[in-house]
Amino acid sequence: MEILRTPDDRFTDLPDDDFEPRYADVPDQDGGSLRMAWVEAGPPVGEAPTVLLLHGEPSWSYLYRHVLRVLADAGIHAVAVDLVGFGRSDKPTDPAHHTYARHVEWVRSLVFDVLDLREVTLVGQDWGGLIGLRLVAENPERFASVVAANTGLPSGDHGMPDVWWRFRRAVEGAEVLDVGRLVASGCVHDLTAEVRAAYDAPFPDETYKAGPRAMPGLVPTSTDDPATPANRRAWEELARWDKPFLIAFSDHDPITAAMAPVLERHIPGAKGVTHPVIAGAGHFLQEDAGEELGRVVAEFVTRSRG
Repeated sequence: MEILRTPDDRFTDLPDDDFEPRYADVPDQDGGSLRMAWVEAGPPVGEAPTVLLLHGEPSWSYLYRHVLRVLADAGIHAVAVDLVGFGRSDKPTDPAHHTYARHVEWVRSLVFDVLDLREVTLVGQDWGGLIGLRLVAENPERFASVVAANTGLPSGDHGMPDVWWRFRRAVEGAEVLDVGRLVASGCVHDLTAEVRAAYDAPFPDETYKAGPRAMPGLVPTSTDDPATPANRRAWEELARWDKPFLIAFSDHDPITAAMAPVLERHIPGAKGVTHPVIAGAGHFLQEDAGEELGRVVAEFVTRSRG
């Protein structure tokens, strides 16, 4: 597997990014290994509740910078991972090396085999939920609670909205994939040029962008998708999940809005709960309202732990 590694100097002087990156190798599922990156904030692991923050397409852990600070101030140990192909993590250059199953296993290897996280609260947005909810369903003993934020778990049994198909076609057809512009287009509030540049930072040129280019095509859109059986099994497990489950969607995300009532209807832990709506935020609610999302997560974790 051919892998690129973004030079460190691409990440210097990014706005509000003062977290120390950490690194570990995980099996690449092709006979070798690759390096994954993450950042942490708050009290040491084992001395406080742990929250696992998983980002989506085409962002990286930088998206959670405001959430991390709020959680740390609330006495919570927060871990924000860079998916393979994104952020400071290694980047396989062949889109075919990116599969749904591999992304699930890469994250599992890092957070369980390397970090040995337990009693975790998952916060998953976009692909962070597609991967994270699979991890919850397949490793329920590792998780204490879940926050689903603008995400879902498609199995191919139901169609995707037109706006998502437009996004997929735009990514597939772009000669130059403008990552910063894609993130900005999913926000309600304007991003500064410096923040947009921070989302471009992991990708010095087009050869680094196999991950962002591949991810839309990995979303199951028909029942013959290779991920359909595993996601159907995950739904079966989630239908028995009676631990706390919070749905914290924004009020301006046409991509995932329809998933909120589906999650509430099918997951026992989400029933009888007042689910917050993050106002004035788009698909990337961490960017539009990161401090508010952080407060929602912190209050949920504190309340769930009694």
